[in-house]
Parts: sequence; C-alpha cells; structure tokens
Amino acid sequence: MKRLLLSLLLCSGAAQAALPAEVESALVKAGVPVSALGAAILPVDGGPAVLLENASRPMNPASTMKLVTTWSALNLLGPAYSWKTQLLADAPAVNGVLNGPLYLKGSGDPKLTFERMWLLVRELRAAGVTDLRGDLVLDRSVFSLPATTSPFDDDSDESGQPYLVTPDALVSNFGSVRLMLRSDGATVRATLEPALDKVRLDSTLKLAAGGNCAAWKDGVQLKINDGGPQASVSVSGRFPVDCAGDRYFSVLDAKSYTASLFRSLWQEQGGRFSGQVRDGVAPAQAKVLATSVSPPLTEMVRDINKFSNNLMARQLFLTLGATSPDDARDTQSAADARVHAWLQQQGLNMAELHLENGAGLSRVERISAEHLGQMLVSAYRSPLASEFISSLPIVGIDGTMRKRLKDEAGAAHIKTGTLKNVRAVAGYVRDQQGRDWVVVALLNHPKAPGAMPVLDALLRWVTTRSSAELAALRG
Repeated sequence: MKRLLLSLLLCSGAAQAALPAEVESALVKAGVPVSALGAAILPVDGGPAVLLENASRPMNPASTMKLVTTWSALNLLGPAYSWKTQLLADAPAVNGVLNGPLYLKGSGDPKLTFERMWLLVRELRAAGVTDLRGDLVLDRSVFSLPATTSPFDDDSDESGQPYLVTPDALVSNFGSVRLMLRSDGATVRATLEPALDKVRLDSTLKLAAGGNCAAWKDGVQLKINDGGPQASVSVSGRFPVDCAGDRYFSVLDAKSYTASLFRSLWQEQGGRFSGQVRDGVAPAQAKVLATSVSPPLTEMVRDINKFSNNLMARQLFLTLGATSPDDARDTQSAADARVHAWLQQQGLNMAELHLENGAGLSRVERISAEHLGQMLVSAYRSPLASEFISSLPIVGIDGTMRKRLKDEAGAAHIKTGTLKNVRAVAGYVRDQQGRDWVVVALLNHPKAPGAMPVLDALLRWVTTRSSAELAALRG
C-alpha cells in the first residue's frame, strides 16, 4: 500500500512553470534549442512537480546514471557490504616452499589498491610462505562478461585514459600507474608507481632553461605502447627546473596488470616466484592464506558519486549481477534485470530505462529526467537517505562540483554527467528557506559542452527562490 501511494504521489499533477528566463537566456547564448533539454524540479514530499520540460523523453544521462546504480546497490547489497580478495592454496607450504598453485581469487572489488595489495602480499609472507614454485592462478570467475558491448567513442586524443579501464573480477589499483617527474638543478627523474615488471619506462627528458612548473605538460611528450600483456612508456621533451609533476594513465589488461603487481610486490618483499601465471578457479577445498577486505559500500558509493569514478561504478554494477540469486545470464545482463526489478518493486516503473554498464559511460544508456527525479524523491524519503545524499558532490565545495556555483556553495548536493554531446546534473537543491527540492537536467546536443551555464542557471534559480514561490508553481 505504501509503494502504491508513493507511486500515485510521484505521478500526480502537472507542472505549471515555464522554463525560468535565466535558463532560456543561457540556452540561446549556447546555441542549444529547448528541445535538447530534459528537466524536472520535484518536491521531496512526492507531490506535484514544479517544472517538467521534455521530462518524459528518454535521454542519455551520462554519469548521472551512477545515481541509479549506487542507490540500487545501497538497498540490494546493504550499506555495510564489502568485497574479499583472497590468496588460497590446496596444499600446505613446507619450510616456506609452496610447490602447488597459489590462487588469487577476486570478487570484483572496486578499490583493490596498490596499498591493499601490498598488505595482502605481506600477510602471505606472515603465513610463512617465502618461495612460490607452483603457478599463480588468477580466479576471475565471479564475473561472466558479455562478448561484445556497444561502440564507445570518447573523442580523446590521449591514450591510456584511466576512466576507460575495462572492469574485471580481479582489477587492481584501477589498472593505472602514476608517472612521477621530479627535477633539481642537475637532472630530471622519471619513475612509475607502482613499478611493474611488464612495463618498461624510457625517459630522454632534459632540463628546460626556464619554464613554469604549472605548465610542465606543455613541454613533455608521453607515448604509451600498450600491447595488453606488456607495455612500454616513453617520455621526452623538456621539464622545468625544481618542479614536480604527476600523470596517471592505464596500462596492460587486468589480468597482466594484477599478476605483474603481485609479482613485483612479492619480489620486493623478498619472496621468490618461479611458476607461470594462468587463469583458473580455486578449488572448494583450498585453504585461505591471506585476505584483503574492502572498505564498506558506503565509502565506495561516496568515491563513485563524488568523483564520478567510472571503473568503480562498473564494478559495482557487475557485483549486483554476480550476487543476483539463481541468475544464469551473463553478469551484466543479470545486473540490468536486478536493478529494473528492484525499481519496479519500489513503484518506480521506468519503461524507458536502458542500462548498459551502470556508469553512464555509454552511448546507449537512457533515462528520462522525470523518472530519475522520481527515484531521487524516493531515495530522499528512505532510511538510507543520509548515506546516499552525502555521497553526492557539494556545490562549490568538493567532488566534481567544487569549482562550480561558488556563490551558492553548500546549497546543493549534485551529481554531474559529462560525455561527448551530453551534460547533466541531478540531485538535491535547497531554496532560500532551507527546503530541499529534487532537480534533474539533461542536455543532449552537439553544443552541450558549451552549455554548462544552462544547468548552473537552473540550479541557481532554485537556490534563489523562496519556498512559497516554488510551492506556488506546483500543479
């Protein structure tokens, strides 16, 4: 009965307000037609909308789709859910020597960092193992990925973009390395962190006679030759004196990266390894030698939404599929079905919702502004509201909104979305009297990259209105 009442509240009434003049003006200035904007302003009490503009049209939401994934996960997995990465063996070590295989078993952990892998290796050493003579077997079986996905063109002119790393049950350290450049009066030092045995670094950097430390990238050329199982990185050009610069980029495929990271850390801690690396499945009777437990889901959701981490969102989405009971479909399809079914159970019937990877990093994902707004209303009224809302960037303060709406700093929690031809915002905005409103705005147009002021104008308009003004516009 409660769900039926919520559904009726969400769907009742019609918007009376036209687009604010400030928003229309920003659209004209950006050269974007009103038809390219889908917008909804809804009261958090679930009553009639303040504004609906093309709000029922299915649109590409870019990274605001992460709201659907994270909100579903908080409810389906629970805020305390965590992932385990384990090292196992089916035979004991004798005098520190493990003659049989060592299994590295993944669970799809979105944040198996370099530091956590170091601790996992350290725990293996503490278990008395010093010499690995059998194979390192990577158990990535928890995810069954589809053979193909839809084409994705990000128009990037730089290789190794970390946000494009492919998800995997054993992805580690976000599949990326940090290039660290440091100079003094005599030399320029280039190093990679972590140092991977399958990645070669060649540097011919020279000191620049002068230069601006903040603009060091202008004088440095980076070339990445990534073959999947191994890679080479070349750095050339000139780097300013007494400067420091960092650049993150992805290398290797997930299997090769994780195996290389494990080997490097194992040998760094004095361990020996003479076996091969292969895929496989840990037998049921294998004994656990070391375990790394991830931070809880609430922390993962915060990282995903505050900083729009695509890989973490995709790992989380696939986890929803991997933990779906009795679902024989591939993990991605199982996740899609599970999210749809759960939303429908909450009275949120989103016929147009199309999920691909749950991160919004897709040309085919779709949702309407109205339905995304209705989901946010439902979330606001939930016992888990505080965990969810606090994961969104605070305008003018942190995350992907830290540089926007400085004059309205703190007045809204907003998730952003950015893709080629797409700009989006969605979240909670507080009016002048301290009352919250759900605001969603999706722009799909070739000129969307220049239309950010349109979205900011809509958010600002709500923050500068009184509760009475906004309430008067409700149908």
